[in-house]
Amino acid sequence: MLKTILSISGKPGLYKLISHGKNMLIVESLADKKRIPAYAKDKVISLGDIAIYTDEAEVPLYEVLTNVKNKENGEKASVNLFAKPDELRKYFAEVLPNFDRERVYPSDIKKLINWYNLLISAGITEFTPEETAAAEETPVEETKENNAE
Repeated sequence: MLKTILSISGKPGLYKLISHGKNMLIVESLADKKRIPAYAKDKVISLGDIAIYTDEAEVPLYEVLTNVKNKENGEKASVNLFAKPDELRKYFAEVLPNFDRERVYPSDIKKLINWYNLLISAGITEFTPEETAAAEETPVEETKENNAE
């Protein structure tokens, strides 16, 4: 699902990919449902391509958003976006304990929490990519049977 949700540099909020045009994308704001073009010159990034730095490796954004959802029981984030940097780091440490404190800035945490709140407000509560979700649903015994053949 996150592959079709986009962040556009210079434009507030998140957008859902609707269609492709010549040298542009047609996107719809998650907040007000208005459709606008995003041109080739705009810096557009899919939320499915974003990862968060940790001490060991990078964690895909969908895992972090799922952790926030589990912590908040599917509700909006309980931390204030205007909280002090130490409060934001403390909150984020509850969500992702081993995040890299030198490379993940308070502004990144604010953006992530804002994105989470926008997604929840838009009714998007499932963050796991379709191919990952399908792989997790495959029964273990069925996999063993296929390997035995």
